[in-house]
Amino acid sequence: RAMEHDRASEVYDIIRTIRDPEKPNTLEELEVVTEGGVEVQEIGEDEYLVTIRFTPTVPHCSLATLIGLCLRIKLQRCLPFRHKLEIYISEGTHSTEEDINKQINDKERVAAAMENPTLREIVEQCVTEPE
Repeated sequence: RAMEHDRASEVYDIIRTIRDPEKPNTLEELEVVTEGGVEVQEIGEDEYLVTIRFTPTVPHCSLATLIGLCLRIKLQRCLPFRHKLEIYISEGTHSTEEDINKQINDKERVAAAMENPTLREIVEQCVTEPE
């Protein structure tokens, strides 16, 4: 249990500094991500299931998919342990949450999105740590 809690804190520390695509704030400052929205379960020897639930700032947020993409990319790059990643919009906080959940958890769609130079640049700006 303690190990899972430590891993969850580690995950939160990585994602809390992601910047919002539209605002000058971090996802933590906007309460899009919270420590309570990060769950880590051991699923094998040294392998963990990381589940993140995030809350868009408005129920019709057009950038919710992009935020999910930023979370996924940053964690894929920064997590120091083996993991399986599931990212969801907090239940009842977005008008198209089911569609968005499908998109941000589909490897092929994520890969295709990251091939788009404009989208990739936005993601990079959001996930790059401020100097």
